[in-house]
Amino acid sequence: MLTQESPKTQTINWKPIIKKFVAVLGEKGVVQRKEELLTYECDGLTSYKQCPPVAVLPRTTEQVSEIVKICNQFSVPFIARGSGTGLSGGALPAENSVLIVTSLMRQILKIDLENQRAIVQPGVINSWVTQAVSGAGFYFAPDPSSQIICSIGGNIAENSGGVHCLKYGVTTNHVLGLKIVLPNGEIVDIGGQIPETPGYDLTGVFVGSEGTLGIATEITLKILKSAESICVLLADFTSVDAAAATVSDIISAGIIPGGMEMMDNISINAVEDVVATNCYPRDAAAILLVEIDGLEVEVSANKQRVKEICQKNGARNVTSASDPETRLKLWKGRKAAFAAAGHISPDYYVQDGVIPRTQLPYVLQEIERLSNQYGYPIANVFHAGDGNLHPLILFDNSVHGELEKVEELGGEILRLCVRVGGSISGEHGIGADKKCYMPDMFSEADLETMQWVRQVFNPQSLANPGKIFPTPRTCGEAAKVPIQKFPDVERF
Repeated sequence: MLTQESPKTQTINWKPIIKKFVAVLGEKGVVQRKEELLTYECDGLTSYKQCPPVAVLPRTTEQVSEIVKICNQFSVPFIARGSGTGLSGGALPAENSVLIVTSLMRQILKIDLENQRAIVQPGVINSWVTQAVSGAGFYFAPDPSSQIICSIGGNIAENSGGVHCLKYGVTTNHVLGLKIVLPNGEIVDIGGQIPETPGYDLTGVFVGSEGTLGIATEITLKILKSAESICVLLADFTSVDAAAATVSDIISAGIIPGGMEMMDNISINAVEDVVATNCYPRDAAAILLVEIDGLEVEVSANKQRVKEICQKNGARNVTSASDPETRLKLWKGRKAAFAAAGHISPDYYVQDGVIPRTQLPYVLQEIERLSNQYGYPIANVFHAGDGNLHPLILFDNSVHGELEKVEELGGEILRLCVRVGGSISGEHGIGADKKCYMPDMFSEADLETMQWVRQVFNPQSLANPGKIFPTPRTCGEAAKVPIQKFPDVERF
């Protein structure tokens, strides 16, 4: 089958390569000093670090193309990086590789309100898109919790979701077309400016490919008209099981909220300690945040139905807010939940599994059992409507051996998700962190088929080598050992 071989050490003379980079980008566009390169040694998964030998900062598609062509000329791997907020090690530098940082490619190139689309560069921050069109009554639906700092290019790579992905879909549902630089430096356009184009859905293939098929340099996004009415409900429960069951009951009633999020007691108290919303009851076992949007009459009717379902399942209180200021306050804690976890623990390890909604009560019970078995507290804050779990395992990385135990616990949670019919990733991607769990979800034939797709775009394995697909190492070992260039994919 097609496979990635174990990394092999190679010696690279960087002087002629860097000289060519400088000719394309100028001195300021090439980062060489070690103290500056430390900025790029990891992404949001800070447990694994590797300082790149050089980083480049292009501003245009043509510059990205020239940089990639130079990498091809010298057979040097390259990794694209946006804001570095990814949580799976997808932008983790490889040893003897070039880091292509797109953070200076931050122009909104065109806004076409009549056709509900915008064309942006990959370094544009997620929330900037909504800010640019909100005055005209539009918004960009995918909204990861990191939306004020994460970039559209990274969202494309990982197929990011967010609070509103339950009703409106993840990133791929909002991308019409892409201008990409292939791993050989060629510039191509895929998709277009309309929802459906003839031929293979290459846009769908590229979104979520984690930088292994090329680099997106211009993205045509779909923007949506803001809803006529929006209401957010907060229901608190004395039982996690009751809150979990409520999620399925709301969907079974034919109501598709704009977003439906769940937080457990650990997360609630962490958020209140840091953000002090004074909205989340500290003694609740769990809370549900349910956002309903649409026509005013629809929202009014569904608001009452959701409230009744929550109360039927034992909710102590159900509060609601329709004005923008109060709605924002209710969401503020959820958006800050990951950051708040850092207030109660020196470190945390977050996973990103997906399960069928009906399995929520069982899986949350099993996560609690695993938490007790391994001896690590786990905070649960997640996209409940999608069954997209984000368990945060709290630990102290300064204690020798703790990370390995926590990784093992995280792996057990992912395998649990697969056993109940779910997935090992909903929006964070596979990256370097979860690639060894791919065989738990996919057969050899499945993985080989994926590798064939990768080989068509990236035959020399120069684009983000060592990510997504398993290697002979275990997950923890593979992530901590410097990732080097993989040779050409071979047929065994």
